[in-house]
Amino acid sequence: MFNASVAFLIILTILGICVTMPFYISYLRKHKEGQQIREEGPKWHEKKAGTPTMGGLVFLVVTAIFSFIYLSLFHTVTSAFYVLLVILLVYGLVGFFDDFIKVFKKQNLGLKAYQKFTLQVAAAVISLTIATATGILPNLQLPIVGSTSSLMILFVFYTIWIVGFSNAVNLSDGLDGLATGLSIISFGTYGVIAYNQNNLSVFVFIITLISALIGFMIFNKKPAKIFMGDVGSLALGGILATVSILLDRPWSLLIIGIVFVLETLSVILQVSYFKMTHKRLFKMSPIHHHFEMLGMNEWQVDGLFWAVGLVASICYLIFGGI
Repeated sequence: MFNASVAFLIILTILGICVTMPFYISYLRKHKEGQQIREEGPKWHEKKAGTPTMGGLVFLVVTAIFSFIYLSLFHTVTSAFYVLLVILLVYGLVGFFDDFIKVFKKQNLGLKAYQKFTLQVAAAVISLTIATATGILPNLQLPIVGSTSSLMILFVFYTIWIVGFSNAVNLSDGLDGLATGLSIISFGTYGVIAYNQNNLSVFVFIITLISALIGFMIFNKKPAKIFMGDVGSLALGGILATVSILLDRPWSLLIIGIVFVLETLSVILQVSYFKMTHKRLFKMSPIHHHFEMLGMNEWQVDGLFWAVGLVASICYLIFGGI
């Protein structure tokens, strides 16, 4: 499966990002369209205000185009690929609307919570409907009598799964390069699984996305020249959950995406604990800010979280079976 043409795709994708991104950053700087920093975030992050954002738009577009061209020329564009493409486009669009409000209307909150949630659910339902209609929705073999009832439960579970991890990656995108590095590790792990399953469409999509993220990391590492924005993080989370579903390994994401899970749990625990005691459980949430408040710099937090994600992924591949 892995041959010279795939290697060429990887190189071409990375070069595509490296050539395109500087022009995109220059355009955003010229029009003074930069990130608005959360008032409740760490004070030292205020210096990042004005940094160009919505970099995810570039790596998503490059991924969609290059993976589609490759499969069209050398293999077959399958239903699984179209499901991933719909998730990429629709979740990217939700994130784009959110970023557009933040950047162009200078409102840091972007879409209202119920608006974002509704759009995320709609995006998941659209994609899962395609997966169901084309017969590629894996069966979790739930002990439910009756295929209709079982399918409905699966549909609801998968919707929650996709929306949940879309938000989890979004919460993790709070430090330069953090979410990008974690995504490369997680997608790399699923790339190994897709390769071993001989799932070419998913494998090519993952390889192209990883290549695009590697190219993006050059500009997103500290000090970041551009942020991925919600257009990138919401889409990455949705794609990650969808990949785990298409490979029939949804529960694996609890291990492979352990850092995303912990980031989300830290926010839930912080809010719940504060409501009960009016005290903070962590110095600040999501938890990457807690480590910052303890005195660690961004590179140290990034390195620690990447290491946790990498070790968890390796352990899954060794003990979880591929």
